[in-house]
Amino acid sequence: QVQLVESGGGLVQPGGSLKLSCAVSRSIASFNDMGWYRQAPGKQRELVALITYDGLTNYVDSVKGRFTISRDFAKNWVYLQMTSLKPEDTAVYYCSAYQSGANYWGQGTQVTVSS
Repeated sequence: QVQLVESGGGLVQPGGSLKLSCAVSRSIASFNDMGWYRQAPGKQRELVALITYDGLTNYVDSVKGRFTISRDFAKNWVYLQMTSLKPEDTAVYYCSAYQSGANYWGQGTQVTVSS
């Protein structure tokens, strides 16, 4: 059983920054991909950022240049640095790990961007 626990969400003003963290209960080197997804009220969950085992990254167009995904193999943590936040970034953010056809999810952390 794999556990992923997100932290770092909260309320931030437009233009502000937040860093989300995801603690993983086993070696993240065992996963093909690690990612951050988000789901806003009334909308489908969408992939925000992805990092492959080889370190390749991919971002949804709406966050390119503002968000950065990273990881720490030694600590088994995955991060999402978010800058220049906009109200439309408001959502529950989920950490995800993918391995051989199986997706594992955290419980999510709320990010609210509002003045």
